[in-house]
Amino acid sequence: MAKTLNIKNKQIINSDNKGKERALLIFINFKSSKKKFLNKHKNKFIFDENVKELKNLAVSAGAYVSDIIIHNQNRINPKYLISIGKLNEIKNRICDKVTDLVIFDEEITPAQQSNLQNKLDIKIIDRTALILDIFAQRAHSREGKIQVELAQLNYLLPRLTGRGIQLSRLAGGIGIRGPGETKLEVDRRKIRKRITQLDKKINQIVIQRDVQRKKREENKLFLASIVGYTNSGKSTLLNTITDSKVYVRDMLFSTLDSTTRKSKILPGNIVLISDTVGFIEKLPHQLIASFKSTLEEVRKSDLLLLLADINNPNYEGHISSVNKVLKDIDVHHKPVILIFNKIDKINTERLKEVKIKYKNAVFISALKKIGFKDLNLRIKKIFEKNNITISVKIPYSENKLISFVYDNCKVLDKKYLEDSVVLFINADLKIYNKLSKYIYKNKSE
Repeated sequence: MAKTLNIKNKQIINSDNKGKERALLIFINFKSSKKKFLNKHKNKFIFDENVKELKNLAVSAGAYVSDIIIHNQNRINPKYLISIGKLNEIKNRICDKVTDLVIFDEEITPAQQSNLQNKLDIKIIDRTALILDIFAQRAHSREGKIQVELAQLNYLLPRLTGRGIQLSRLAGGIGIRGPGETKLEVDRRKIRKRITQLDKKINQIVIQRDVQRKKREENKLFLASIVGYTNSGKSTLLNTITDSKVYVRDMLFSTLDSTTRKSKILPGNIVLISDTVGFIEKLPHQLIASFKSTLEEVRKSDLLLLLADINNPNYEGHISSVNKVLKDIDVHHKPVILIFNKIDKINTERLKEVKIKYKNAVFISALKKIGFKDLNLRIKKIFEKNNITISVKIPYSENKLISFVYDNCKVLDKKYLEDSVVLFINADLKIYNKLSKYIYKNKSE
């Protein structure tokens, strides 16, 4: 049974909303999905959090939410995603109320989007398009704009019809603006050409970043990357731990560019701390692909600082979402310190409960500068594990192992012998154990 949430209030009719697009949010709870295995209370909690998050995303994009429709459905309708009966109800609701666009929480296929627009005669976008739109607004650096435009065009390409995308009906605004906006009126061939150009620019950025990383690795610098759900306080943590003044604002995806600063956590050693783009549930795969140069910073890190907002009721879901992205970009094997932020915003009893459940986590308030002694000790411990200095002698015939060492260790020096190479390296404990039979003690040879 479907239900409609009428969320008209003072905020919606406020003059501040003048000129904003009025959005109708559509949530479909598929009974045949894996959610049926969750208990009823947990399922409702997760669904309510999804509703809240999409509403926040819509507001962040510059819309105001006039209505929310939640619909329970047994299975996906291949043509429209949503059932015909509910679709007719939505059409009547759109006719009765002033609505500019409909936003689906589920990702819709190009065919479904076209069918829905023909049926409802209104702009239709999904969660992916909404997130891409927010990224388009937040991108300020050259690199950020290139990455967002590439993600937009990869999303829009399969949605072009034989007549091109119908801009006259979509009328601009949320979902089709940003760095790629001026490219929407061109045909598939020109868009593919533009995508190729952007790919080349991204590759150039990757090469530039690789040069910077090589210099860092030559100087034996340790890198820790802050990862976490959007708006969990990553930039605030970076500022506190490095005494910097990176832009901070209480909003979704306030920063898109990777920022790296020096920290004096360990006396006599420089530790680099890098802030990365925030993750989110159902992060569009186009963004993961386009932001490969930014996410490469995470791949090359010696340590991941996984930051979670303990004040958010769905912090466990956020941790799970971040871990999924880390797995997608193949960095889930790296050392991780789980950090709960904003402990100043919860009561003592609640904090005790979470501490019992997550005994190995660190609990801080980045804003109030609480808990950093414990965090610094944990970073120091992993730093020392990652800095075991050894010499290994590897036969040239084991070229895969030599490549493995170069990919996973810091090579400080090398010496070529007749049948093997001697590498003087910094390695962590796991790699040290893997290379134990190749340990070379005669450094003077």
